[in-house]
Amino acid sequence: MSLAYAKIKENNCTEEDYYRIPENVHGELIEGQIYYQAAPSRIHQEISGFLYTTIYNYIKEKQGACRVYHAPFAVKLFCDKKTIVEPDLSVVCDQNKLTDQGCDGAPDWIIEIISPNNPGNDYVRKLNLYADAGVREYWIVDPMGKTVSVYHLEENTFRAAEFTFEDTVQAYIYDDFSIDFSEVIW
Repeated sequence: MSLAYAKIKENNCTEEDYYRIPENVHGELIEGQIYYQAAPSRIHQEISGFLYTTIYNYIKEKQGACRVYHAPFAVKLFCDKKTIVEPDLSVVCDQNKLTDQGCDGAPDWIIEIISPNNPGNDYVRKLNLYADAGVREYWIVDPMGKTVSVYHLEENTFRAAEFTFEDTVQAYIYDDFSIDFSEVIW
């Protein structure tokens, strides 16, 4: 057994192991375990592009300080060097968190678009990670069910709301911004 395989099997991977993943391989480091991911589907990319463009245009129009990034974009949630995720979309309002490698600390808003092969990753594992890290707002977009689950942090607990692709969804981190999911085209 190789040393690299032994480290992965024992959840001993660190930030250094994460940055050794080849650029053409998509993976995340969660609590010392590397999780490899398949390339996203076309529908996933259509939704991601729509959301990125909508958020980017809003921030640009308002001349806001926040920045929006799409995957792959490394987000080191904690100082322990054992958790680096690559959310589909990250909105970072504190530019002191931005580094050449990505973001050190919790983004203000994260959006994940679930894949049919591993929805529990976003609904359970990442939901808990993002709450523990202090992400202010977390959306889970489900292309198959055409739903949007919105979680916003209130007093260290995520509050949840459910929407469909027929709804306009208000962003909690902005008072005057919402996304009309009926405009998603694929």
